[in-house]
Amino acid sequence: MNTASTPAKVAIVTGASRGIGAAITRRLARDGMQVVVNYSSGKEAADALVAAIAASGGAAIAVKANVADAGEVQVLFDAAEAAFGGVDVLVNNAGIMPPALPSLADTDDATFDSLFAINVKGSFNTMRQAATRLRHGGSVLNFSTSVIGLALPGYAVYGATKAAIETMTAIFAKELRGKNITVNAVAPGPTATALFLNGKTEETIERMGKMAPLERLGTPEDIAAAVAFLCGPDGRWINGQTLRANGGLV
Repeated sequence: MNTASTPAKVAIVTGASRGIGAAITRRLARDGMQVVVNYSSGKEAADALVAAIAASGGAAIAVKANVADAGEVQVLFDAAEAAFGGVDVLVNNAGIMPPALPSLADTDDATFDSLFAINVKGSFNTMRQAATRLRHGGSVLNFSTSVIGLALPGYAVYGATKAAIETMTAIFAKELRGKNITVNAVAPGPTATALFLNGKTEETIERMGKMAPLERLGTPEDIAAAVAFLCGPDGRWINGQTLRANGGLV
C-alpha cells in the first residue's frame, strides 16, 4: 500500500496496449504504481486500458512512441515525468516476431532489420534514457525469450535479438553501479498471446502447449507476475539476471 510518506512509483511499460504488455500494466497498477501505457499503434486499446485502470482507482496515461526512434523515446520519458513527476520502473516489453518463422537462409533484409530495430534498438533507446532519468532505487526489466535455450529452427534471427538483450541486461546492471537500480530480464516460453499464436496451426499450438512439464501454454498474467516480482520490493536482491518464466520448458 502507498501512503503519504511513500509516494507511488511510476512505471513505463512499452508495447503495453495488448497481450503481455497490457497484463503487466494492469498488474503494476494493481500493485500501486502509476503507469505509462506506451503504444506505437492501437490507440483505442491503449486508451481503454488507461480508462479501466482509472475506473479501478489507479493512475495511468497513454503515450504514443515508436521505441526504435530515439527522439520519440525521449518524448515518452518527458511525458511520464510531466504527468507523474519522475520514472522509477522501465519495462521493455515492446517486441516483434515474424509470423512465418523463416529459416535464417530465408530471412529477408526487411525482416532482419525490423527485428533488430524494435527488439534491440528499441530497448537500447529506452535503457539509454533510463540510465540518467530513472530515480534512485528503480528497476529496469527487459524481455528475452526461452527460445534461446530451445534453439528451435525458424527462430535464428529473433533469438539473436533476444540474446543481445540478455547481454545488455547483464552489462547494464553493472554500469549502473551506485544508483541502486536493478536490471533484469524475463525470458517467457510459449505464451498465449496474439504475437505467439499468429501464423501457427492448431496442431503446433497444442504440441508446444504440451512441451513444458506443466502441460500448458503460459498466460500473460504468468509473465506479469514475474515482472511484478522483479520490479517490486521482494526482488531487490536480484540483479543482472535472466529469469526463464516457462513452466519448466528449458
